[in-house]
Amino acid sequence: MLKRLFGFSVILLLSVSLWAQDRAGDVQTAFARAKHLRHGINASEWFAQSANDYSAARTDRYTDAADIALMAKLGFDNVRLSIDPQPLERPPLNREGFNADFVGRLDGAVDAMLANGLAVQIDIHPEEPYKQQVKNSNEGVQRFVMLWGRLAAHYAGRDPEKVFFEIMNEPEVNDPYRWAGIQATAAAAIREAAPRNTLIATGPNWSNISDLLSQHPLPDGNVIYNFHYYEPHSFTHQGAGWGSPWWRYTHNIPYPATDSSIELARQVPDLGDRFAFEHYWLDHWDGHRIRQEMDAAADWGKANHVPLICNEFGAYRAVTDPVSRMNWIRDVRTALEADGIGWTMWDYRGGFGVVWKEDGMPAKVDDKVVEALGLEGK
Repeated sequence: MLKRLFGFSVILLLSVSLWAQDRAGDVQTAFARAKHLRHGINASEWFAQSANDYSAARTDRYTDAADIALMAKLGFDNVRLSIDPQPLERPPLNREGFNADFVGRLDGAVDAMLANGLAVQIDIHPEEPYKQQVKNSNEGVQRFVMLWGRLAAHYAGRDPEKVFFEIMNEPEVNDPYRWAGIQATAAAAIREAAPRNTLIATGPNWSNISDLLSQHPLPDGNVIYNFHYYEPHSFTHQGAGWGSPWWRYTHNIPYPATDSSIELARQVPDLGDRFAFEHYWLDHWDGHRIRQEMDAAADWGKANHVPLICNEFGAYRAVTDPVSRMNWIRDVRTALEADGIGWTMWDYRGGFGVVWKEDGMPAKVDDKVVEALGLEGK
């Protein structure tokens, strides 16, 4: 009996050791591939967030081959390609269960990026009610997981060094334990269909740093972990017509915060909202504060021995002082780089953009943003 127990123990220890070696190798792969995601750009409002207009007439004009070539020319090394799952699954469906026209145009975008030497983050970027279904129902989770199984299989034949699968953008699941279970289930489905590709995982809610810190790494070692950064929203979202209603009242808020400009808080009429806004100055937002926040994310990555990426950060440009906006972009970018964290700016041509562009027309580059991103000469 003792001999049998000893033999079983040896087999168990060997199995655990081999699993640990395999996972260590997968982690090493994730760190190596994270080097392809050092300075990227979000191709937003193209195959996602387009007010449900995903016609070829729109997508062919919104971002085209010349834009993809420009992304590479500017020095970006990767593109985050956001995909709304609803038009992807809208009938008529092909044998894979996708809308053939939509996925065909999506393939064209992915292949054009790869041809220009760009890595691609394939990001499932749902809108409502899709997110609520995933958040609140097991049927919604099952549909989401099955979608990922098919999509991962579809792209598994592309270069696994350059094609990454991001499980979900800002899941808005406020229960971190439920999100951990959903994410692990989706990751397993992706891995079964695409054994060689690197995954990108995130925290619950809005993918903030605090959300990331609520999670434990997945059993799968070939994973990069992401967070988003728009702090403080009172600066980065000034003038925005979504989110907190009082943002729309604010404009020309400087960064860094200076005591002399606190009078600008009077732009907000409601006294309670104004008090919340005043904390932008009371909290002394500057480059040092931002660096400390990035350090918290970096510490989580080091403690868990996993690579990180910040694949959204940006400041809305409609009413923001350009000098202050460049100061903020530069401080975020340099803080990320100081901690060895790759980044993907939000976004290419939208309200936070690096270019100005009208549909079907050549893009005009904002050289100041390029400079703030440190891309000159890369």
